[in-house]
Amino acid sequence: MTYSDFTLDTVLETFQVTLSQEELFSDVPSLDVPSLLQEILDEGLSLAYISEKARSEIIIMPILLTVRKHFLRAFSIYSGQRFDVEPASGLSGECDFILSLSPPLPIIQSPVVMLVEAKKQDIEAGLGQCAAQMVAAHRFNQKKGTPITLIYGCVTTGEDWQFLNLEHEVLTIDSNRYYVNDPGTILGVLQAIVSHYIRE
Repeated sequence: MTYSDFTLDTVLETFQVTLSQEELFSDVPSLDVPSLLQEILDEGLSLAYISEKARSEIIIMPILLTVRKHFLRAFSIYSGQRFDVEPASGLSGECDFILSLSPPLPIIQSPVVMLVEAKKQDIEAGLGQCAAQMVAAHRFNQKKGTPITLIYGCVTTGEDWQFLNLEHEVLTIDSNRYYVNDPGTILGVLQAIVSHYIRE
């Protein structure tokens, strides 16, 4: 069993997690979109629907890099790396994107604060996978001596963005969904998430 085998139900049952839904980012402002990012999105959107890999490279990574630049490269982005935390529990496999507060190194370092999962179409089908990765991040941080109580996640098709968080065994799905035709709001949400860990 790996991350991709998990559904929301199996995450809740296996790891004794409670599910809730609420508005997580009600007061987040829309940010100005850098012209370079807007050009990339305008040019790349027509190509991004070919595959999950295309979505990751053309839409998701440029958005994450824009946020990283805003925070003066204060966090690392790991793309397409294995994150084998507890294979016996199914907490193993590849993650599309992992955000860590460590310097960029060849292997993933703690603390891991956010997971982003790219899906070709079905966001709901990716929620269990992302939630399992978030549970793994929580346990990984604990094992490495950098416990963080709040872990964020996101499942995105590139066009639709669904955010969630995990805190004290409560998994909360944002009642709002965000869309790439409003990239300023997506940037605002991501900036709010990173600001929870890093002072601007």
